[in-house]
Amino acid sequence: MKQALIKLHISVFLAGFTGVLGKLIDMNEGLLVWYRIMLTVVTLFAWLSWKKKITRISASNVWKLLGIGCLIAMHWVCFYGSIKIANVSIGLICFASVGLFTAILEPMLTTRKLSWAEIGLGLLSLLGIYLIFHFDARFRTGILLGIASAVLGALFSVLNKKNVDVAEPQTLMLYELSGGLLILTIGMPLYLYYFPAVSILPTWSDWGWLLILSWLCTVYAMDLMLQALKKVSAFTQNLTLNLEPVYGVLLAFALYNENKDLNTSFYAGFFLIALSVVLQMLRVVRKKNV
Repeated sequence: MKQALIKLHISVFLAGFTGVLGKLIDMNEGLLVWYRIMLTVVTLFAWLSWKKKITRISASNVWKLLGIGCLIAMHWVCFYGSIKIANVSIGLICFASVGLFTAILEPMLTTRKLSWAEIGLGLLSLLGIYLIFHFDARFRTGILLGIASAVLGALFSVLNKKNVDVAEPQTLMLYELSGGLLILTIGMPLYLYYFPAVSILPTWSDWGWLLILSWLCTVYAMDLMLQALKKVSAFTQNLTLNLEPVYGVLLAFALYNENKDLNTSFYAGFFLIALSVVLQMLRVVRKKNV
């Protein structure tokens, strides 16, 4: 169990960089996610083919995994949309509401019983987000996109938990992200019609950041997360993911001076979100039942 939690926290630490990288990449959110997934799928396919580790699974499971991958693609589009419309701090903080949505969705979609303690911790995170939402109208569109990202992220994690034993983590990731790549490729012409981009090709610096985003923050981080999901609940995973804003926000403060745009309400909300994470970790350690 301790090893699973360590892997989970390493993956969250790596995920904390994704918001900052999204800000550094000078592309709209749809193209950014398409390139991120494309590079990841190509890398995984080449690596697993070379190692002869691609596992064959049933057709019904293939379709399930492709569908789950569509959710992660839409989740990322909303997440980066939130960052680009508001800022890195807002986009990352809003993702914290994923704990509440997971606490509601997991009992509905699995055999796991409803936990009022988890609902309470999720509401604590949501209260933190409300304080942030309430203080500045400029960020509200970004916050709404961030919450949409959290709903999609929660649904992805719950369904992922149900299918985590279908194949090995990297093969699972390959099938899922292939579904995300497929849905984005089909929908990209329409997306670019409504959200035009100056250029559809990354700059040289963008390619560098995209490779880091793909290889380190996607392939490696998701592999660790899928390994951890074999031992921990989807709720514990998603509430732990609330630590992602801690790392990302600190980086945003250091690199972009975003703390100049934030006031006391932001820090109060940030404190409540961090408190919900600490309380859940204490529950896990004391009960040893995740």
